[in-house]
Amino acid sequence: MKSFKKVSLIIAAALTSTMLVSPAANANAGTVTLTVAGSAATGGTVVTTPVSLPVPADNSVDAADALKIAVTSVDAGTIVTAVAVNATLVPALAATGSAVTAASGTSTLSIATGTGTAADFYVYTKSTAVGSVSITRAGTTTVYYVQGTAGALNSITLSAPASAAAGTSQVLKVSGYDVFGNLKSGATINTLVSSSGTALSTALTTDSATATLGTKEQTVAMPATGSVTVVAYATVATAVTGLSAPIGSVSATIVVRDVVSELSAKNAELAVANSALAAEKAGRAADKAAADSSTATLKAENESLKAIVASLKSQFNALAKKWNVKFPKLKVNWIK
Repeated sequence: MKSFKKVSLIIAAALTSTMLVSPAANANAGTVTLTVAGSAATGGTVVTTPVSLPVPADNSVDAADALKIAVTSVDAGTIVTAVAVNATLVPALAATGSAVTAASGTSTLSIATGTGTAADFYVYTKSTAVGSVSITRAGTTTVYYVQGTAGALNSITLSAPASAAAGTSQVLKVSGYDVFGNLKSGATINTLVSSSGTALSTALTTDSATATLGTKEQTVAMPATGSVTVVAYATVATAVTGLSAPIGSVSATIVVRDVVSELSAKNAELAVANSALAAEKAGRAADKAAADSSTATLKAENESLKAIVASLKSQFNALAKKWNVKFPKLKVNWIK
């Protein structure tokens, strides 16, 4: 009887445990809907076809600028989290009395559904590079992709050499950017190249190819003397409070180098250097000759002294021999 009761208790505990974990095991990941300005978004599920979004160039994140991500039919109390890379998350869009600017938002967002079963948030981007947002709910993670399209031309730059040889061809490069620094293709940038009293105006259109996106090159011929002044100018966007100020005109000056005169000056410097080198070599040779002569003189004097010493030693030894013979008890040592 006691054994039967124990088995009953074990079965009851197992059933209770199953009832407790069952909701988590069957948690509902719900449905995710992607829309832009109320219409179904195109693409977004793979990196090669991201949802295309205009950057918020007016500094207001509106419905047209953002991808709305709506998560519905999840279990009550589900927490929906999102992590964005190269994109920004906001819980709501700009509205009257509630500004959402290009400085708003964060890269992570967490929404607790509470007693509800839905969660909405928005994604926008200021970059033309592909960004992503990972959405996790009820143990399921889904990744969606977005990509910004450059706004209106806001600033231009001009690249040119500081100097160049007369008669050579030099390459100028203009670049166009939107207010967020994205390269802008299809933009018209004019150049005015002035030299020797003449000026040439050229309209350039920035490239759309990936390698040269937003840029355009122009070749100019350098005159014989003087300099070349280049002014690049374009129609740019109106200034927007809180964003980078427009730059519609830039300039550069290329100074013409007189290569012949530069070469002549370098040759003169080389001649002076060669003369100094020759003088130094001559001085070294004279010093060596003097040193060799001094060495030879010292050697000769040394040999002479050796001869004198040898003669004196020989004379001493001869006298010593005679002394030793005459005075055997008072012998002296020879010099070896």
